[in-house]
Amino acid sequence: MKLNYFPDTDSLYIDLSHRPSVESQEVSEGVVLDYDGEGNLVGIDIDHASRKLDLRELVTNHIPLKAKV
Repeated sequence: MKLNYFPDTDSLYIDLSHRPSVESQEVSEGVVLDYDGEGNLVGIDIDHASRKLDLRELVTNHIPLKAKV
């Protein structure tokens, strides 16, 4: 998973998968969910992110970490 913030557009893209998006659905104003060809969620796009989220802090809990081989 990758978090990509774009300050020039104040948008946050949460990349959940390496699979390409083939369909998008706006679920609320400025929040778009991206799906792959099988209907799996692959990304979340949030416009005006600094107005909707506290971007100063990122907290993770109970994330299993495995070393890449």
